Amino acid sequence: MSNENHYQRTRLKRPIVIHNLISLYYYEFGKHYIFRGEKHDFWEVLYVDKGEIEVMADTTRHLLKQGMIIFHKPNEFHSFYAYKGKAPNVIVFTFDCKSPAMRHFENQVIVLNDEERNLLAQIVKEGMASFHFPFRYPLSESRRDDAPFGSEQLIKLNIEMLLIRLMRRDFHTETSEPLSSTARENDNAEVIKRVIAYMEERLDANVSLAEIGDALHISKTRLKDLFKKSTGSTIMEYFAGMKIKQAKQLIRDETYNMTEISGMLGFSSVHYFSKAFKKTTGMSPTEYARSVKGRLKSGAE
Repeated sequence: MSNENHYQRTRLKRPIVIHNLISLYYYEFGKHYIFRGEKHDFWEVLYVDKGEIEVMADTTRHLLKQGMIIFHKPNEFHSFYAYKGKAPNVIVFTFDCKSPAMRHFENQVIVLNDEERNLLAQIVKEGMASFHFPFRYPLSESRRDDAPFGSEQLIKLNIEMLLIRLMRRDFHTETSEPLSSTARENDNAEVIKRVIAYMEERLDANVSLAEIGDALHISKTRLKDLFKKSTGSTIMEYFAGMKIKQAKQLIRDETYNMTEISGMLGFSSVHYFSKAFKKTTGMSPTEYARSVKGRLKSGAE
């Protein structure tokens, strides 16, 4: 009879191991919500349970709809905002995982199937059993005294199971890719139209890049880069040009004097108005008025 100490043990392979849970949230955001962004040295998973969000992952933009999940790898800067006024509900959890297999999730946006959504629901359910809801950071300070046996371990196991199931299917063919170039161009054009319309309504005032970004729920960095690429001008240069264009129209109408026009366009004094006008046109407002009258008398436009 063999001694049981001679039995060989088989150490089970564990291709994905969650070492620590850092945060777990279920958020119900308003339709104008903006998350300015962050980066950290651990994994983050974000799932859209309702609504739509636009996510920036480093320099790549993704539009996430209900049922979609995105993976942010360690040290990847990421931000998002509610898309087109649709109030989103999102699940976010972060964790440490050093398993090499996690590289397969880098830069991935995936549409979850029913089974995977059920696993995600179990993660939240066990989270609520383990920690007081709404979840706070750090989780360790909100542990429930009445937590069921093994509930925290089930969070870990359900996350690992979700990741393994995603690895088992060929998610590369089912991944929701970033917006196509045509869709992205159309969306960018719509952003530019919204920015210009916003400035047109405020020609009597002064606006800042931050104000426009907040009003339109677009990050300053994206707004600045997109506008410059699309128009060849900075937003402030374009806004100044819009004011001068409007000033020319008012001067040609001959309804208001220069002081009144200056005030109507948000200049603090007629002196600053004249200086800005000359910088753009190469002549003072008075010189422009005379040149317009001359052209009108001669029949020119």
